[in-house]
Amino acid sequence: MKQFAVIGIGRFGFSLATKLYELGYDVLAIDRDEERIKAIADKVTYAVQADSTDINTLKAIGLRNIDVVVVSIASDINASLMSTLNVQELGIKEIYAKAQSEQHAKVLRKVGIERVFLPEHDMGKRVAHHIVSNNILDLIELDPDHSIIEVNALISWENKSLEELNLRARYGITVIALKRGMQLNISPKALDKIQKKDILVVIGDNDSLSAIQSGENETA
Repeated sequence: MKQFAVIGIGRFGFSLATKLYELGYDVLAIDRDEERIKAIADKVTYAVQADSTDINTLKAIGLRNIDVVVVSIASDINASLMSTLNVQELGIKEIYAKAQSEQHAKVLRKVGIERVFLPEHDMGKRVAHHIVSNNILDLIELDPDHSIIEVNALISWENKSLEELNLRARYGITVIALKRGMQLNISPKALDKIQKKDILVVIGDNDSLSAIQSGENETA
């Protein structure tokens, strides 16, 4: 299972880190503000007060062993860039960064960060689902326990009807729409078959939806 680090525990970073932890992942939270670290300490796996612009500090806390790093510093562009460059130098393959403006995002992309978010406050939960699964395309939280998501059809679903897949029994989810190219099929029928590159719009409780991310309950 992937290990995550979130650098910068503002509102977005706090929401992102705690949601990743709720999803069952090991999460390292890093911020130079002691109060922010205290606030998140019991909501993630590890919380460390550290200056991410100092690469030796990042080495000392073992950041090079992390699989995915999200640089969630936006208010201080210099700190954002220095932290991002440090993470790159440590050899982290999967790096995401938060930007406060299009100009900030452009600079981040110039230094090689393709995964740049320009989120509104409290969008961390949505991003958390996105970065832990290549299948999840979009997510709308209806309440703390239920969501609607767009998900790429799994390979094992191809050429099977919704009746055969029986997703409600296997996952506890309901398919409310089927996207195929530019076509949108609202309330698809049981005999409708899933094709390659189809996108399913499904609704369910968050525990059931999270199973899709890891392909749980899948059979060949």
